[in-house]
Amino acid sequence: MSLAVVHTRAQLGLDAPRVQVEVLTAGGLPAFQIVGLPEAAVRESRDRVRGALQRCGFQMPDGRITVNLAPADLPKVGARFDLPIALGVLAASGQIPPDSLQGYCFAGELALSGALRPIHGALSLVQHAHVAGEKILLPADNAEEAGLLADAEVYAADHLLSVTAHLRGQALLARVPPVSLSHAVTAAMTDLRQVRGQAHARRALEIAATGGHNLLMLGPPGTGKTLLASCLPGILPPLTADESMEVAAIQSISDEGVDVRYWGQRPYRAPHHTASSIALIGGGAQPRPGEISLAHRGVLFLDELPEFPRHTLEVLREPLESERAVIARAKQSATYPAAFQLVAAMNPCPCGYLGDPSGKCHCTPEAIARYRGRISGPLLDRMDLHIEVPRVPHAELLKANSAGEDSATVRARVFAARTLQLKRSGVANARLNPEQLEAVAQLDGEGRALVQRAMERFHLSARAYHRILRVARSISDLMALQKEEEPATVLPLAALHEALGFRALDRGSA
Repeated sequence: MSLAVVHTRAQLGLDAPRVQVEVLTAGGLPAFQIVGLPEAAVRESRDRVRGALQRCGFQMPDGRITVNLAPADLPKVGARFDLPIALGVLAASGQIPPDSLQGYCFAGELALSGALRPIHGALSLVQHAHVAGEKILLPADNAEEAGLLADAEVYAADHLLSVTAHLRGQALLARVPPVSLSHAVTAAMTDLRQVRGQAHARRALEIAATGGHNLLMLGPPGTGKTLLASCLPGILPPLTADESMEVAAIQSISDEGVDVRYWGQRPYRAPHHTASSIALIGGGAQPRPGEISLAHRGVLFLDELPEFPRHTLEVLREPLESERAVIARAKQSATYPAAFQLVAAMNPCPCGYLGDPSGKCHCTPEAIARYRGRISGPLLDRMDLHIEVPRVPHAELLKANSAGEDSATVRARVFAARTLQLKRSGVANARLNPEQLEAVAQLDGEGRALVQRAMERFHLSARAYHRILRVARSISDLMALQKEEEPATVLPLAALHEALGFRALDRGSA
């Protein structure tokens, strides 16, 4: 009877709790049993491990093999346990030195040939193992992702034989070098120069980018709503190193994985309107991140907003306030960050042509009310700006050299304004709490009277009031930068007028 212990880490949301793989070999009839709350892929590990060991020329121990994955009450999911189980069997049977496993964290899926296949969540595993002072050995396909943590001691192998040779001291693996991020490329983002006309919408887009505000666009088909939304990531400030690591960690546990070529660029997610609530918020038997978490620190664009099922849209209400998605299931729960910027587009009526000069719309007021009623008041209340995007006149579309500013020019202004906000309050204007907002967005007598009249006339809620002040704060910052002045604490009347002008649905003009 012999016992070997190997260390690895499970995946639980963005967390990577430590798992101890205990392998016991004993006499008796041949059997291979895995205990410790394994799910199907983990139970199937015994067949992959047996095939890989035999293919690599190792001897499977005679008798009974028992593998315990501790702690026993932690769910074990995925094929990442193949490599530590295989190494535990080899150590317990004396085919590799048991002492060589000390201080390491192993993870990897085994092919029947002994080749190592990549795992999901390698980045979070490396983060937690590095904090615990462990060395990490992963499949070679995870090396680039793991190299994002420059200080971590990571080794990568493409085959089980390479791992055993390293542990025996016969052919040491090279430490994974830090990834050079100088080769990061700019994603294919739409440039604002492609937008013809739409000066009002362009201005709203710049304000939304400046303060991180949510934006809703209403207009007939083909007026450029989707084009405008796709331009937003290109005018947002680049991610900081910490924010980039947050985004990469979420991508690491998703099916898409991390592409280090786009390091530092904000995500842009545009799910189809047939997406389910679980696809948006996240979930499943083993909770996975949804679109709102994959859009963390970036943009979530919902086109054809009223076509989404109402119950699907309602799941956005809490994350828009809390900036996190809490997914609770009977066996486990997970919390994912979800600080995304929501941009939505919709037609003004069922046929889409309400207010269009073509006069195509024949929708009744009741039909229009039913169509807009698909979006609840509480969700609309969380949109900072809602604007009309009318049809651009043909003459302007065909006019030569009619393009406006490009994204780089607008991004420079946005970056300057966002830098000012972070220096002043530590957060973008859209995320100012009431105490911060009261300190940096004060009203004089005229401003207070204007806002009071607007609230009484349009029946605005307290949430809408605060959002108007936040938008006005962003407008005031842009105005001050244009004049090369320090932004005043008291909001200018012009900024309040413009902020109220971006409330099309409140005014009932759309």
